[in-house]
Amino acid sequence: MMAENELNGYIDTLQEVLNSRQDWLEKSEMGKFKEELRAFHSSFASLYNIYLKKKLIDEDPYKQETKISEIEVPESGNFQETRRIEQLSVRLSNFDNQLDFLVNFYQLGVDFLNLDRIKRIVGLVRYIDWVAFSPDSPNLMTKSVAMMTNQSKAGVDQLTLSIIGEGLNRLSKTTHSVMKTIKELSTYYREKYKLNIRQNITMDMSASEATLDNIRKKMPSILPGQPFYKELVEEIIKEDYTESGIDLRDTVLNTLRVKEEKTKAAKQVVNFKNILLDGIMVIGGSSNTLTEITAKFDENYTVMESRKKTFLEKIKELIRQITNAEPEEVIYTIEIMDATKGLPVKEKLNFHQFREELEKKIRILSSFVRGPAYTKLSVMTEEQIIGYLEKYINDVQSIHRTLGALDEFFKTNVVAADREKIKGIKPELSALKNSFVKANQLRHEYSAQKEEEEQMKRLGVNRTEEHPPGTPGSSPQVS
Repeated sequence: MMAENELNGYIDTLQEVLNSRQDWLEKSEMGKFKEELRAFHSSFASLYNIYLKKKLIDEDPYKQETKISEIEVPESGNFQETRRIEQLSVRLSNFDNQLDFLVNFYQLGVDFLNLDRIKRIVGLVRYIDWVAFSPDSPNLMTKSVAMMTNQSKAGVDQLTLSIIGEGLNRLSKTTHSVMKTIKELSTYYREKYKLNIRQNITMDMSASEATLDNIRKKMPSILPGQPFYKELVEEIIKEDYTESGIDLRDTVLNTLRVKEEKTKAAKQVVNFKNILLDGIMVIGGSSNTLTEITAKFDENYTVMESRKKTFLEKIKELIRQITNAEPEEVIYTIEIMDATKGLPVKEKLNFHQFREELEKKIRILSSFVRGPAYTKLSVMTEEQIIGYLEKYINDVQSIHRTLGALDEFFKTNVVAADREKIKGIKPELSALKNSFVKANQLRHEYSAQKEEEEQMKRLGVNRTEEHPPGTPGSSPQVS
């Protein structure tokens, strides 16, 4: 057994090393961890919207009403083949909600997280095995979603195939990077847990007293609510009460220590223009979604107008079509949410004029996806490109509001007998929102990195590879 002074010295050193590691994790790792989780969710959301559009799963009518207070891994057990669509619809909706809660509402900070919460995040990230994603997977959810993904590729355009491929690739990559950070966090929380047990329970115990049973019995009264992790308590006993303890303790400290940076890292060249061009491509990708929406709205318009027209009016309409005359004005009164007032405002919408403007916008946006417009933009200055990016982000946001209002108009103004003929666009609206949100994130990323570069220049510092002040030691594998 360690002498009392030796144990106290180890506890003090361990506390100091853990404090340094916490500071390194908070400053160096947590920001990247949050961004990787956001990328993970965004990638899944793009696939989820495609599954909905292809009607491979059903939309969850209660999705927006779900209240979450803690991360819970969705059900993953077997289901009857006759209930496949129902079960996948519910499970993937829940999975999407859990990821949304994780990246937008969870407190992803070192002080808040612990071993239990890390375990929940791991369960969520590994709910579907994106690294070994295959219809032959032994994991039921991985197998089912992989089969559905293959189905979603049938009869789609090249852009949708690219979205699917990019989504799967990013999910695999972000799984690796997220799990790497989780291993670092897990190492910290394991040793912090052991330190807490030492400080409150085992510090004054002799070797004969420090048994699993004794420590387990003392925990409820001394550390109420603290879970008992048998594996970690066994590590304490080995490190503090066996002959090999000194080597084990040295291994723990070396694993946790943040090593000082000794060499200057190589200069990193950041291509800021590429960040903006990525944003241009993302916002350009919304053209595909807008095309799908216009097709649905054309059908909705036909349903709406066919009920209104008399036989004579239908004849007049036919004559207009034959003679290529301008269509008669169709004005709809829609309600659009005023962002400044937070109240719905009624507006008159000329449907044919809006439809024509939308078609022009689709042609422009589609040319941003490696088209002629993209080629022109790629030789422009960063200031010119960001101007275009901001303009089209705002344009798509405005179109999104109008489309949502028009969708509601069709649903509420059609006669009851034709209600089932009206096609909703909720999945498409969600995909459209993802486009301008992601493009906006890239715009902010450009601004933040550009500002950092300018600040470093003012300080006379050259940009270097993104290494933190220290690099952690190796950490044990965490499953």
